[in-house]
Amino acid sequence: MQVIVITGPTAVGKTKLSIELAKKFNGEIINADSTQIYKDLDIATAKVTTKEMDGIKHHLLSIKNIDENYTVFDYQKDARKIIDKLLEEKKTPILVGGTGLYIKAALYDYKFVCEEKINDYTNLSNDELYEKVLSLDPYNDIHKNNRKRLERALNYMENHHLPFSAKEKTDKLLYNTIFIGLTTSREILYNRINNRVDDMVEVGLIDEAKKIYDSKIRTKAIITPIGYKELFPYFEGKESLEKCLDLIKQRSRNYAKKQYTWFNNQMNITWFDVCFDDFNKTINEVEEYIKKRI
Repeated sequence: MQVIVITGPTAVGKTKLSIELAKKFNGEIINADSTQIYKDLDIATAKVTTKEMDGIKHHLLSIKNIDENYTVFDYQKDARKIIDKLLEEKKTPILVGGTGLYIKAALYDYKFVCEEKINDYTNLSNDELYEKVLSLDPYNDIHKNNRKRLERALNYMENHHLPFSAKEKTDKLLYNTIFIGLTTSREILYNRINNRVDDMVEVGLIDEAKKIYDSKIRTKAIITPIGYKELFPYFEGKESLEKCLDLIKQRSRNYAKKQYTWFNNQMNITWFDVCFDDFNKTINEVEEYIKKRI
């Protein structure tokens, strides 16, 4: 049996494709989006609904509370356990999502260790974080605007007293895997992102974000997703709703660009140009591609 990965930027149709492929290949879906791990983060994270699941079993969705910590090490353990179980049952594990590090952690021979202590660096600016990492590891190649990776590197080095740049890395796959990427033109993608934010507002994004704001919880689970923190200035009366929504759209577009760059540099993905006018055409193209490689 093969493992199938469906990835690509936000708003490109990964959820819909994954469900149709699960039906065709006796599959179950494993979430590979770091923000969808958490309960109560539904609309802004574009979490699949029960109706959209259409009877297909999904794993690693809404398994943690927003005040709990969940690391890539945790995901690696959880995802591999499910993958192994599904393969034993002669089912097809289908990893779906845009968090590249989660996908690599699950499928490649990466060695993660449980961090003894998770440090809080919210008091440091990006420049300060970068300088601190550089002082401990002069050979690191992390961009100073990649805050999440800077925090991960600093936490690793302070826990293990080893340079992050020397951390063991590998391109060795542990499973027979088919990597599928969905793509479209930049113009179409950006329009879909903008429209999806508008749709999110229609189905209750503002109320969902207000509940999170009122909870006063400001963990990684809250700060990481795009769509919540951007609305906080609106709730505080500091910005207009229109300006906050424009910021969500802008950051979502920027995130999509970063996703493309990351995936093209990290994985051997076969990309399919999505036909949004006739999505069945895309489903059939991907299905035929997979059949030739099973």
